[in-house]
Amino acid sequence: MTRAALWGMAFFCLSLVLQYVWLHIQRRVSLTQAQKSYGVGIDVEVKAATPSMGGAVFLVLALLGLALTWGVESLTFWSLPLAGGFIGLLDDGLKFFSRSSEGLRSMTKLKVQLVVCGLWVLLVFLTGRAGLWPGLDLGWPLLAPLTFIGCVGMLNAVNITDGLDGLAGGCTMISLAALPLLIPASEFNVATVSMLFFMTAGFMFFNLRPARTFMGDTGAHFLGGALAGLCVTNGRLLALLPVGFLFGIEMLTSAIQIFTIRKLNRRVFLMAPLHHHFQRMGWDESLVTTRFWLVQAVGTAWLSLLLLCIGGEG
Repeated sequence: MTRAALWGMAFFCLSLVLQYVWLHIQRRVSLTQAQKSYGVGIDVEVKAATPSMGGAVFLVLALLGLALTWGVESLTFWSLPLAGGFIGLLDDGLKFFSRSSEGLRSMTKLKVQLVVCGLWVLLVFLTGRAGLWPGLDLGWPLLAPLTFIGCVGMLNAVNITDGLDGLAGGCTMISLAALPLLIPASEFNVATVSMLFFMTAGFMFFNLRPARTFMGDTGAHFLGGALAGLCVTNGRLLALLPVGFLFGIEMLTSAIQIFTIRKLNRRVFLMAPLHHHFQRMGWDESLVTTRFWLVQAVGTAWLSLLLLCIGGEG
């Protein structure tokens, strides 16, 4: 446990230094991202000039984390956030080189996610690490597709939530802070959660409003994969409910908006996902972010307590 604490502080310091260096490199090569023409339309010029691939540092730190905790368990876990991060990196790279707000086509990105998550879920089942929750059994014909959906869903949910300064990163830190209550306190788990929490904290130093860098699809896919990976490899698929509380709400509002526009020719929200709805209502970006952090903290704590009560050991 002492080693995990030391690694956590080392990852925080490394994250700060690497983000600082990477930030200056991004500025030098103008590594920014065009804003979507159908976006919320607030601070467009400022956000368009902000470096947009801060999440690339997560990949470097993740490879270091893999090396420090090397083994079958480590390789199984880290392969999902790393694969997710590289999908995001490809998407971010295409946006940069094309000078467009669109990278991979939505269906192309989804197909790649499906393949990556499908192979990873197969690996988890082959290593015998899959499970719904201690004391709650579910046969593999149901558990496998649910696990697959959960992994793909988390990759996209964190990406959808990443729309305001500090929002996705802050919600991820809340999820990581809750995870020690939901997964076994093994040396690997404690070390990994510590690394992820403190590397995200290092990024947040530069991402709080006004953000000096964005995580991009690289960082969002990486963090989504990390949260899903920790729950699934510990046989606690249901832990995705508290861990992904706000992320799930954000993705659900986007799905509702798309469905009602296409099928009913009307909007439920002023703009989706939900954080943009409140911006359109006139809320300041910082107000939306901090209140969403609060919602994530309350929802995560409440669902975590429910799980710990109904499922036996945590």
